[in-house]
Amino acid sequence: MNLTELLPAEWRAELSTHLDESATAALGEFVAAEYASQTIYPPVEDLFAAYRLCLPAQTRVLILGQDPYHGPGQAHGLSFSVRDGVRKPPSLGNVFKELAEDVNIAKPVSGDLTGWARQGVLLLNAVLTVRAGKAGSHGGKGWEAFTDATIRALNEREERIVFLLWGSYARKKAALVTNPAHVVLEAGHPSPLNRAGFLGSRPFSAANKALADGGRPVIDWDPRATV
Repeated sequence: MNLTELLPAEWRAELSTHLDESATAALGEFVAAEYASQTIYPPVEDLFAAYRLCLPAQTRVLILGQDPYHGPGQAHGLSFSVRDGVRKPPSLGNVFKELAEDVNIAKPVSGDLTGWARQGVLLLNAVLTVRAGKAGSHGGKGWEAFTDATIRALNEREERIVFLLWGSYARKKAALVTNPAHVVLEAGHPSPLNRAGFLGSRPFSAANKALADGGRPVIDWDPRATV
């Protein structure tokens, strides 16, 4: 599986200088073997959905998750998002709770965040695949270098990007954002197991303020918004 060939051309160009060719090839072999022999999420056609929906020049916000949901029908290539009709996981429930408190958007019935992606929110997981029922099972296989390269490529862009890093794992990636044009907003993870640090952090209004201060259009945080 040639991973870079599966990317949109715009992302392929941006990532080319940040990826090690042999390591990416080895990752592609691992991922192909896993899809061939195991139940892997998301479906292969959704592997790079975040990249397809949000090209580099369109990216205004990055929200970083850890790895995909590992239950049937949940993961579809966008961090924290589930398809329409799928029960919302607890972390996403807290995201929507904060959304209502922060920017007064009523909790959506659907957990599909495609509307955010289409506006320039890159919904990226640090690890892009997972075995069914085994959270974190594809960690340490090479995806981290791939998605770190994505962050580094965005860091090189001069138009402001807001990086929303939720939880200790995501917050470690703040070190990759060195360009003063950009803004990093850190908070606790939205998981209900994290009793402090996310609810009340007001990330959505803070992100829009940072975008406006940088002369970029703000995000309509209603996931039902069309563009």
